[in-house]
Amino acid sequence: MHYFEILSTDVHEEPIFKDLTMSKAALNIANIDLLAPRTELHDKLNLSGCEVSVNNMAPGAQSPFVHHHTDNEECYLVIKGDGKLFSDGEYLELKEGSVFRMSPSVKRAIKAGDNGLSFICIQAQENSLKAYTFSDGKLDNDVKPQW
Repeated sequence: MHYFEILSTDVHEEPIFKDLTMSKAALNIANIDLLAPRTELHDKLNLSGCEVSVNNMAPGAQSPFVHHHTDNEECYLVIKGDGKLFSDGEYLELKEGSVFRMSPSVKRAIKAGDNGLSFICIQAQENSLKAYTFSDGKLDNDVKPQW
């Protein structure tokens, strides 16, 4: 998938952190192994409002436990493969392109299907989103990249 290539330049080196401070803004860049079983990005990118993990499960692998959260909702994006989601006693089929949200209290677990399962999980405090792309983003027409 094209939108992942920017993160995976050389996985054999230590993560590269770049901190460019510009009026309270910071940019952190890390290189990760997109094929590792699980990579959490909160420490690698100094995330302060969410947790993001990249997950890869071998065919037939399953979560070692059922879990829920106290405060955080989770958004899952299935990148490839297939599997099943256990959600409060129900079983739902997962496939490439499946996207779903779990409220904090939902008891959940995931099992990979015959093709394995790769997904991204984004965790953030439920009801904490105050603005969206179009209401929070501001155009900077006075700045032009010199690509």
